[in-house]
Formats: sequence, structure tokens, C-alpha cells
Amino acid sequence: MSDPQGEQKRGWFRRLTEGLTKSSAAMTDQVVGAFTREKLTQASLDKLEDRLIEADLGPQAAARIAEAFGKARFGREATDDEVKATLAEAIAAELLSHEGRFDPLAGPKPFVVLFVGVNGAGKTTTLGKVAADLTAKGAKVLVAACDTFRAAAIEQLQVWGERAGVPVIAKTLGADSAGLAFEALQRAKAEGYDVLLIDTAGRLQNKAALMDELAKMVRVLKKLDPDAPHETLLVLDATVGRNALSQVEAFDRIAGVTGVVMTKLDGTARGGVLVSVAAESSAPIKLIGVGEGIEDLQPFDARAFARSLVGMKS
Repeated sequence: MSDPQGEQKRGWFRRLTEGLTKSSAAMTDQVVGAFTREKLTQASLDKLEDRLIEADLGPQAAARIAEAFGKARFGREATDDEVKATLAEAIAAELLSHEGRFDPLAGPKPFVVLFVGVNGAGKTTTLGKVAADLTAKGAKVLVAACDTFRAAAIEQLQVWGERAGVPVIAKTLGADSAGLAFEALQRAKAEGYDVLLIDTAGRLQNKAALMDELAKMVRVLKKLDPDAPHETLLVLDATVGRNALSQVEAFDRIAGVTGVVMTKLDGTARGGVLVSVAAESSAPIKLIGVGEGIEDLQPFDARAFARSLVGMKS
């Protein structure tokens, strides 16, 4: 008998591995090849550490991973896959404690999810994928288009709303985004919605006025529900590399980030930045994305990610 769930998981792993090809090539090809031909020396470990830093894993994590890898004992006939598996386990060890679970249907109703991040990170697309996934599970979902600074964002969200079959509350360009969030939560409460997903304007973390607007949105939501938002997802674009770290700190200070979503892992040689973000953020990694399709956003799995990052095929 076929296993649709298993096939789906294998398909996702293939897409993840393909998406991280640039990262794995930059990080492992030369180094792993050397370990199958030479003794494990301090020079080769230093070379590995340099490659890990170049892949944006960060100097501290790179040092720990190289040290853990150095404790491995390879036989004379070690294969590429054996070396890669050992390296993957060392990377996974850095990430396992940073796995997070995103499950809005397990919390109070309506469960309020706030999506934050800078322009172009993929917030609106991520929200649309989450909406489609939740409705497929039978949830009653409401979406608030609180990025009132860009007409394109409102239109994009309405398209996602139609695709997912969920209502989208929107106002005219330039409307008060905090007021819209307040009205959306009122409606979600009155009409018995399971989940309220709130899109926000892409804002640079160093623009005080826009960050103040985000803080205001959080305050007005708490007037209706002291625990709202129940989840604040920071959407990060993997292609920006270690610049993502300053975003984590700034958005956490303003909105209390509870989870990180890493997108665009299919378009970068810097996929290792996820390791840096995990190491330097108090918020767990909850979702990762490798493409535009709904199925291309998946829960973060530390071991699967680590194996893909080093170029393993399964």
C-alpha cells in the first residue's frame, strides 16, 4: 500500500534539499571530500569551521560544530555520506532545543496570530499559506489586512483569502492599522472564529515611527484580550544572511516574538543563517519555507534541516 503522508514528507525533504543546494555546495563539497581522503587534523577542522562561518552559521556555532565533528572517528574507507551524516548530527545538536511547535488550533479561541517582519520577507505569502492549511484542517479563519501602507499587500492578501476560502477584512490605503486589528478581533470574537491572522506592514527595524505603530497594534489587541496576540511570528528572509539577527532583536523588543519563520531557503547560499538565528534568539524556529506553493511551508524539523544543509539525499 502507498503511504501518502510518507510520500508527502519525502517530497518536502527533496524540495528542502534542492533548496539548500547552494548552501550545501558552499559548505561541504570541498571539506567533506577532504575528510574521506585524509586524516582528521586540526587544519582540516579549521577549514571546516571557516566553511561553516562562510555559510552564515556564526562563529560560535561554527566552533562548537567543528569541535563536535572532531570527536568523530572515521575509518580508512569512510564514505561521503558517513562524513555528511556525522556533520549533520553536529549541526542538529545545535538546533534541536530550538524547534518550536506552531498549533493555533490547540489554543484559546479566537487564537490571534500576528505576522511581523521587514518589507519583502514573505509575511503576506506566509500568512496565506497558513490560512490555507488551517482551513484545510476545518478551522474557521479570519484574516485582517493590516498592512494599510501598500495597496499591493492588501490585494495580495485578498487573492490568498479567495484561494483559501477565508474572509479578509481590509480598509482603504492609509487607514489606521491598529483600529483595523481591533475591529477584526471584535468580529472574530462575535462570530466564533477559531483563528485570526493579522498581516502587518513591512517595517525596517530602525524606523521608530513604524515600530511605534506595531506597538500600538499590540496594545489595542490587549484591550479586547489581555493574552493577545497569542502568537507573534517573525518572518525572516534567509537571503539577507546574518542581517536577520538585528531584526530578531528589534521585533522581539516591540512585539514579543514567540516564533520565527524562515523563508526563501530555496534561493540562497546562506541557509546556515537559521543556525545563527536559533543560537542568538530566545524565540524558537517554528516554520520554514522553500517555495511559493502552500505545501512549501512546513514545521521546522532540526534533523531534516541539518541533513539537507549538508547535502544528504534522504
